[in-house]
Amino acid sequence: MLEISTVNNTHSKSIIDLILNIQQKEFNVPITIEDQPDLLQIDDFYFAKGGSFWGAFINGELVGTIALVKFDEKSGAIRKMFVKKEFRGKEHNIAQKLLETLISYCNENGIDELYLGTVSILKAALRFYERNHFTIINKESLPAKFPLMSADNVFCYLNITL
Repeated sequence: MLEISTVNNTHSKSIIDLILNIQQKEFNVPITIEDQPDLLQIDDFYFAKGGSFWGAFINGELVGTIALVKFDEKSGAIRKMFVKKEFRGKEHNIAQKLLETLISYCNENGIDELYLGTVSILKAALRFYERNHFTIINKESLPAKFPLMSADNVFCYLNITL
């Protein structure tokens, strides 16, 4: 049974294992834990600024993550949206449930605008965001305070008040 709950520094090891395996082994993205220090300081990086970090668990195993960086009064960035390969797709619907959890949090906390950066090779991820009404935007259209990740080369936007 799927359970989605907030995760924090106490979950760092399983979060890092999940994310690095997907980034490095599955998609060959040249990124390391050193490039993602936020994963070693989840409480300070996400929660302290008004964001959050969620994990999807099946029978106690972490199978997916999503995080929100609140970077402006009414704006947030989606980060760390990953689901283990064998748990992807409509059968489990984990990515959709993670995104809905994040959007509910935004609605409850006055965050109206969501942005995200991703990598162009993650074609299924881009299709997922487009199905959820995100619009692809130019890097130049990002707000000045948007927390850029060096690997990202595709950017999306969603106004969740519409």
